[in-house]
Formats: sequence, C-alpha cells, structure tokens
Amino acid sequence: MPSESIAYRKSLEFSKRIVGLYRYLNSEHKEYVLSKQILRSGTSIGANIAEARYGISRKDFVSKIYIALKECAETIYWLELLYSCSFIGEMEYKSLLADCEELRKMLSATTRTAK
Repeated sequence: MPSESIAYRKSLEFSKRIVGLYRYLNSEHKEYVLSKQILRSGTSIGANIAEARYGISRKDFVSKIYIALKECAETIYWLELLYSCSFIGEMEYKSLLADCEELRKMLSATTRTAK
C-alpha cells in the first residue's frame, strides 16, 4: 500500500473527525468512558493502515489490515451506542457511519486482493 493511498488519506480524515467527536463528547456531554473507547478504535484504523505500509512481509501487511478492519467494526459499534444513547444526533451518526463503512469496504477489498 503506497504511503499516500486512498485508504490512508481517508483514515487520517476519519481520525480527525473522531478526535473532534471525542472533544465534543467531553466538553458538551462530560462523557469520558464511551468517548475514550471510540477515540481509541476510531484512530486505530489509520494507525494500523500506516503500520501495514511498512509490513515486513505480505502476511504482516495482511495482518495489520485485518486489525484495521476489526477496529472499523468496533468503531461502528461505538457509533451505534452513542447514537442510541442520544450522545450524537442522527445526521452526525449517519455521516460518521458512512465514512467508517467506506473504510471497512476498502479494507475488506484490500484483504481479498492481498491474500
């Protein structure tokens, strides 16, 4: 995966949105537990994509992409929970979910191609 891959750029932009969500949840809702969970999983997607770029083998590359894929699934869970508990509105939920789903699809396709 080249250093400026689409997945890398999109994951970096998504991470920025997650950091903004974390700040919002902390300042507006004084919510510290769920916000920390989504911060961790949402930013881990891009971190694992970045690591995969420097994998020492194809197996290592695929392993890191799978981890990023699992972090997408976890992030989707936290988004659903935050929405269902009324910490975020429908518009923000749908927008973040769409971005995360797009990353999930890209990573899923990458794992199929890299195998």
